[in-house]
Amino acid sequence: MKVLIVGGGGREHAIAYSVSKSKKVSKIYCAPGNAGIGMIAECVPIGAMEFDKIVAFAKEKEIDLTIVAMDDPLVGGLVDRLEEAGLRAFGPRKNAAILEGSKAFSKDLMKKYNIPTAAYENFDDPKAALAYLETADFPIVLKADGLALGKGVLICQNLDEAKAGVKEIMEDKKFGSAGNRLVIEEFMTGREVSVLSFVDGKNIRIMTSAQDHKRAGDGDTGLNTGGMGTFSPSPFYTEEVDSFCRKYIYQPTVDAMLAEGREFKGVIFFGLMLTEKGPRVLEYNARFGDPEAQVVLPRMKNDIIEVMEACIDGTLDQIDLEFEDNAAVCVVLASDGYPVKYEKGFVIQGLEKFEGQDSYFCFHAGTAKTDKGIVTNGGRVLGVTAKGADLKEARKNAYAATEWITFENKYMRHDIGKAIDEA
Repeated sequence: MKVLIVGGGGREHAIAYSVSKSKKVSKIYCAPGNAGIGMIAECVPIGAMEFDKIVAFAKEKEIDLTIVAMDDPLVGGLVDRLEEAGLRAFGPRKNAAILEGSKAFSKDLMKKYNIPTAAYENFDDPKAALAYLETADFPIVLKADGLALGKGVLICQNLDEAKAGVKEIMEDKKFGSAGNRLVIEEFMTGREVSVLSFVDGKNIRIMTSAQDHKRAGDGDTGLNTGGMGTFSPSPFYTEEVDSFCRKYIYQPTVDAMLAEGREFKGVIFFGLMLTEKGPRVLEYNARFGDPEAQVVLPRMKNDIIEVMEACIDGTLDQIDLEFEDNAAVCVVLASDGYPVKYEKGFVIQGLEKFEGQDSYFCFHAGTAKTDKGIVTNGGRVLGVTAKGADLKEARKNAYAATEWITFENKYMRHDIGKAIDEA
């Protein structure tokens, strides 16, 4: 079969890698892709939001399955457009992708169906938000309602910071239209854990856990980013936590979406906070996490195409999801200055050292192929992933592998997975 992947980052490279291992697949395309994806797929110069071109391309090439991997096209309704054209697509339809597309919607859903989360209020009017903050407890969290590349969340320590945050999100529109509505919620403390799942509308299959590092600097300092590294599994995601989440969070979320007439098929990413009072939902995403996919998918034993087709066909209950009994750590190599200002176009050396490896991976996030060779083309450039018998070995292997790669203005955190030592 012929597969088209929509997107062009590290997550899409990890998906393409998994798809390339499927015996069912004869040809992979990626729109727009990147230099790394281009080594295993044919990249086509179509943007992820160019729906007409994507549909036309899928029809012309007789694509058997289109995997919509990014949040923007999912929330924008690309799956609906593909299905209307008689094409098979993996990912939630527009009315289900709202689970990620609107934080206000997801918070209201959790409240209605008693899914544990932080206390909150939604606001359309900045004046009402400011009035609410006058009597609020601090610290407090401000969230832009819509998609903001994982960056539309502000943790405010006091009233002055919160007032500045409301101005930034709702009035200055730092995150564009994502800030038309604002969610203000209580600040929760505890370990953060990410859990990915496959969903077929009614059934859910949980993938292995992971833990992301969002801040740009060591020690969780600096600005929020799209993710500077991750590890899997999380030692803090115990059997007790898993049992609680299956009963009160995972299946109830799938059931709630179905009850609302928003049947969800695809991947639900559960961002969890393990608080003293038990696990709470921080956020939902309607697709694979990035860089979580880079540590979860290399450990998955199943044929990813079989699992995705089961999600589409409603037969996920027949799938037994299996993962290797090991660990993986991903360290993101970024451009110095990310996420604010950085230079591009530097030649990357050492990529060939990953060829033929089955425990070391180099997933491309922001790269481009030029006459000079493969060059940096984004803030997050590469995700260096390594497996190990346990988390400590995987971490040691991943950091050793980061030394294989060189490029000008290379930057990374040096404490990805350090929490492992505290487990």
